[in-house]
Order: sequence, then C-alpha cells, then structure tokens
Amino acid sequence: MQREALRALRIGAGRVDLPSDWMVDHAETGAEGIDRLANVDYDVAIVAAPVPDFTNEFTVDDLLERLLALRRSVPMVVCDHSARLADAVRYMQIGAFDVVGSEDNAVATIETAAGAWRSRPREAVNEPWREMLVGTSPAMRRTADVIRLVGKRSSTVLITGETGTGKEVVARALHLASPRGRFPMVAVNVAALPETLLEAELFGHVKGAFTGASQQRVGRCEQANRSTLFMDEIGDLPLDVQTKLLRFLQEREFQRVGSSETIRVDVRLIVATNVNLLERVRQGTFREDLYYRLNVVPITAPPLRERPEDIALLANHFLAKVCRQEELAPRHLAPATLAKLQGFSWPGNVRQLENAVETAIALSGDRELLIPSDFTLAGRALPASALQSIAVSENGLNFEQTVGRIERQIIEEALRKAHGNKTAAAEMLGLKRTTLSAKLRSLAVAAG
Repeated sequence: MQREALRALRIGAGRVDLPSDWMVDHAETGAEGIDRLANVDYDVAIVAAPVPDFTNEFTVDDLLERLLALRRSVPMVVCDHSARLADAVRYMQIGAFDVVGSEDNAVATIETAAGAWRSRPREAVNEPWREMLVGTSPAMRRTADVIRLVGKRSSTVLITGETGTGKEVVARALHLASPRGRFPMVAVNVAALPETLLEAELFGHVKGAFTGASQQRVGRCEQANRSTLFMDEIGDLPLDVQTKLLRFLQEREFQRVGSSETIRVDVRLIVATNVNLLERVRQGTFREDLYYRLNVVPITAPPLRERPEDIALLANHFLAKVCRQEELAPRHLAPATLAKLQGFSWPGNVRQLENAVETAIALSGDRELLIPSDFTLAGRALPASALQSIAVSENGLNFEQTVGRIERQIIEEALRKAHGNKTAAAEMLGLKRTTLSAKLRSLAVAAG
C-alpha cells in the first residue's frame, strides 16, 4: 500500500529544495509559521534560516523555543547554511531534531526526522496529553514517564506539590492518557466548599435531605461514572467525610445524603495536595488508612526552581496562549527579558509565571516586544526595610518573631500595591487567596 505523502511546514527565507510530491506549507515569517503550527498537524517542521522577523532582537533560537513550546510533538529540523558546530550544538540543546548545514543532504535528514516520528509505536504517537506538560527537564520527563506507565490503569493516584506547580494539569494529562479520556474529567476543590455541603457535593442528595434540598441532586462521584474524579486540596477533607470516602474507595459504592439506596459506579480517583499528608496523619486530622488508600501511585509535580530549563518554554507557551485568547498579534520576549525570567526564583511556581506573562502583555499595550520592565516580579527579594531590620546581636534574637515580622512586611507591601485587594495581593505573591487569609489570621494572632 502506498504511504501517505509527507506533510511538512517550511518556515523562513532560506533555500531548501524539497521533493515535489511532499505536501509543503510555506511560511515566510516566524509569526506565520507559529500560527500554522498551532492549527495544523505536520510530520515535520523545517526552520530555513534566515527568518525575516527573527534576525535582529530575536534569533532562530527564539523561534525554535516558541515552536517547541507550541507543539513539541512535531520534530524540528533547522536548515542553516551559515551554522557552525557551536550553533548546531546550541540548536540541538534547545530541542531541534537535527541541523542541516551547507554540505548536508537536507531531504535525507528531513525524511529521517519524519520517518522516525511516523514509525514510532502507535501508543507513543497518540499522546496528546504529553503536550499539556510543557517542559523537557528531567523532572518533567520523569512525570511523563509515570503517566505513560499508569495512564491505562485504574489505580488511585496522589499528586503532591507546592502551590502553583500545575497539579491539576498533571491530573488532566493522566486522565487523557487513560481510556476514560473520552469522557470529561470531573473536578472538585475540597477547600472551596463549606464543610456542611461537602458530603452532598460528592455523593449527591435526595429531595428534603436537609434544609434547602428542594430537589434531588446527582453528586460528583456519580457524575464521574466511567470517567475520572479529581479532588484537589484533599488534605482539607473533614474527618467524617474521609470515612465515607474510604468506604467509597473500598467498595466503589455510596448512598446519597438522605437515601438508603446504594449506588455503584466505575470511577478512577485522582487526588492532589500541597500539604504533607503524613504530617496530617500524625496530627490526627487525616485518617492513616485513607492515606494509604490514596497513595497507591504517587506523582510529584516539581516546583519551577527545580526545572529552570523549562522557564523559556513555559513563558513562550503562555505568551502564545494569551495572544490567541485575546486575538493579539504575536508577542516576543527580548533576550534581556528572558534572562530576567530565568533568574527569578518563582515562589508561586508555574501559576505565578503565567500570571506574570498575562500582566506583562497588558502593560505592554500594542508593543510586540516585551521588555524587562513589563515584568514586575514580586517575591524575588525581601523588602529593604525588612533586611535592614535584621541584626543578630551577641544575645541572639527571637527567630520566629523576626521571620513573622518580615513575612508581615511582605504581605503588607503586596496589599498596599494591590490597594487592599486580597485576591490580587495573593497573585502577586504566588499564593492562593485562602493561604494569604490564613497567614493574615496567624500573623494577627501572633501580633496580638
């Protein structure tokens, strides 16, 4: 049987002679190439240097990073006749499949890239979930490997990680990697619901079960039948509901609030937390038997500081995402801007980076080049007033009190800049609003 013609995207003005029987889309500029790659599936993408809009402030390196951030599943071949060995090594380190110089056979190299991609096992080809996990760092590769191994199973998964690391993204990727991915994943944030309504939210209720229950309601567990139920902030689950969740995990059955009818469902459970559940077990606020029922397959969402090589990919990914959503012309990061982002500690992790990119686009107006001053990054360093107030005398100091004072100054500064808006202040600091409120309460008690 005749094989389907190779479909390629050629970006740039460089000369590359390609066979006439290939299906080739030509993009004269990098911006046009990015737009085409976002909307069409290709076997291979060819960056034919020079690329008109990536020759001054932006280079082929920048274009390659943006293309990979957008569609890492497509192999990239760079055709740069002026490339030296150091250039070729740099392109490969960024993520190019191969580099073609003036003496190389471009067609053979491109066919190899596309052929290797096409000849992979079907399981590897059909991994749309992998594109959700932006990054090539060892930490992200380990996360993807675990998802690949357990995706097809029904094992319960516990995702741990700091605030803003993308635990729900990992959960959605895991859901899409499973046969249940054809059904929508059902998500519930435990911390966002009042304790009195949580049981009814999870298991549903019948009419008249409690005050305000004017009609029967299907719970999240029943909605997720044949699919996946994702429970975020599982560490905040009340003890009485933990008991009912444990029974549900053991039997995959439950009763609606106010009913004696037993309902059986086929649900895969994925839970996430940013707290140490074993510490909660020791404190007596989390059931030990439930912890072990949940911790069948552990996955850690790595903090951004442990994957600095992914910052450029993530920044360009969010840049393209916001521009698409807002129907804006493509924006670009100046090299100095990228250096600033890569030198930041990102205490709020990926969520903070995404918010920073969105804010920078808003602050840049109609300007397509984002400069360092567009990114007002809170949390990189302590306020000068706090640092100046730290002095360890010969008699020592009260460590807890000193740290509390610094923490209070940081929060007060964020609230001042946010004009008292707690949600905005929390975003500045890379915290959830509930976390900020809890810190304010604890600091108020300590001060009192």
